[in-house]
Amino acid sequence: MSSEQQEVAQFINKQAPFSMLQDSACSYFVNHLDSIYLTRENQTQWLNSEQPKLFLIRSGLYDLVDAQGDTVTRLTQGDYFGYPSLLTGDSIQNSLEVQKEGIVYMLDQTDFDYLRREYKAFEQYFVRAHANRLLSSHYKSNNDSWSERKISEIMTRKAITLPPDASIRHSAKKMQEHRISSMMITENSHLVGVVTDRDLRNRVLADEVDPAQAINSIMTNKPKFIFENNRVFSALHLMLKHNIHHLPVLDENHKPLGMITSTDLLRQQKSDPVQLIGRIYKAHNVADLKRYAKEIPELLKGFSNNIDDISLIGKLLSGLTDALTSRLIFLFQQHHGAAPTSFSFICFGSQAREEQTLHSDQDNGLLLPDGLNDEQHAYFKQMGEFVCENLVECGIRRCPGNIMASSDACRMSVSDWRAKFLKWITSPTPQAMLNCKIFFDLRFIEGSTTLYSQFCEELTHISRNDLFYAAMASDVNANSAPIGLFNNFKTEKTEQHHKYIDLKKRGVVIINDLARLYALKVGIRRANTQERLDALLKYSLLSKEDIYNLKDCWRFLTQLRLRTQINEEGLPSNCINPDKLNSLERHQLKEAFYLVKQAQQGAAFKFARGSL
Repeated sequence: MSSEQQEVAQFINKQAPFSMLQDSACSYFVNHLDSIYLTRENQTQWLNSEQPKLFLIRSGLYDLVDAQGDTVTRLTQGDYFGYPSLLTGDSIQNSLEVQKEGIVYMLDQTDFDYLRREYKAFEQYFVRAHANRLLSSHYKSNNDSWSERKISEIMTRKAITLPPDASIRHSAKKMQEHRISSMMITENSHLVGVVTDRDLRNRVLADEVDPAQAINSIMTNKPKFIFENNRVFSALHLMLKHNIHHLPVLDENHKPLGMITSTDLLRQQKSDPVQLIGRIYKAHNVADLKRYAKEIPELLKGFSNNIDDISLIGKLLSGLTDALTSRLIFLFQQHHGAAPTSFSFICFGSQAREEQTLHSDQDNGLLLPDGLNDEQHAYFKQMGEFVCENLVECGIRRCPGNIMASSDACRMSVSDWRAKFLKWITSPTPQAMLNCKIFFDLRFIEGSTTLYSQFCEELTHISRNDLFYAAMASDVNANSAPIGLFNNFKTEKTEQHHKYIDLKKRGVVIINDLARLYALKVGIRRANTQERLDALLKYSLLSKEDIYNLKDCWRFLTQLRLRTQINEEGLPSNCINPDKLNSLERHQLKEAFYLVKQAQQGAAFKFARGSL
């Protein structure tokens, strides 16, 4: 090896993955590479070649740009590019823009493939790098899919606000001045009400109210709102559910940012799911609901073909189930009279997490005030049975464990629910841990938000128990990711000897469990796994890298799982045959399971040793 090659070898030996490999791998790379001096004048010829190559930057500064002209990433010394085409066989999609000229090493496809075959760590490094870029692309680039866009991305106006003691006349003039149809009323920078042009017509002009009166006399108190990082689909669902046309947008500190209207949102979407939810909320009888519910399976197949992230189907399915549940409660009260007291109809499990699939069953319950008499209990028993039986008729399967509002055990007072949770927390048996996995994922559907909030406060208080967290961490590790020695899959077999991996049990559930464990520890009330992980970014329990890895793995595994269900590939529900995946997908699946396994071990170490 010449002195020049020795100098190159010294540099390459310090770069991953060569720093983890035998010297022979580095020697092969050095003996087969080509070296170029990359400039603005010659930058286009290398990536436009029909022969893909692996590029390693020795010096210089470069931007990798996608087909839309957006910068994917900035590259500098020690960075690689070009490997996605080498791994997938796809044509080169990105281009390179030289910001500072420098030396770049190149390796041909044949030599790259040789190193992949001979050195597994070399292959795993680039598969992992490609998986991370591919799976995290949703967080680093704008997406045109309406359902994935954040509310903050479609807001065009800043918040226009007035205090509650401003006059009605002043409010009307300010709305006219800013050409808006609604106004947020705030006190100490917090939202207390909303006034719309419809309110001015119906509550002022029609009732001949003196316009000199304070605006709080006609405003809508405690209005519905949405956070800026929620998705467009969630806002549409909220508006349809409550038949509202103006929705305040708040930041995470509950400070008003702006207002969106139903017209703003409807411009963003052109799909049938929202129309179906709207019809469900307006159904006149149970027969209508059953008819609409029959449209759901075909609707999901079409919806999955029009979005980039099919894990959003979980949100859509949960939204449809919420809508069916809410309308059934409305129809019940229409025929049996208004509820004799406040109540909260709540859901648990996958519906609460907004992660339902085509095979999900019911998990719901009724939260009631203390001290009800027999007649009141009888009313809510009828309500629970009516809702649950008709959900079955609408295609939402009955829960095998009878976790339904039709069951006495899931239709209880706040005190009784509290006692049940406290028993699980203080006596964390295996059955108690199983119950916690279901019941600690809970979400409000219909009824009294005050009652629900009171119960959540109780849960936050009683769940502060280190023994409970240690038991949960231990339980998470009892369910192993299906990856064994030498990074091979650990598969199961059907009676027909078909190999499969249960993506739900061996992957998605583990991530759900980890997110729940950490969220409960810091008092995060959200049930959705992705939202829990996002909220954890504000805390120090997990590094940002670990959180984004879990988000990426959850999304990837959920997409595979839903694709299997939609395509009806003949395996048990939630399962996939890894042999049916292409080479890159198999590597990505192994990488996802590897990261899940690491996260499990990290949780066990942290909680068992009391470091939290």
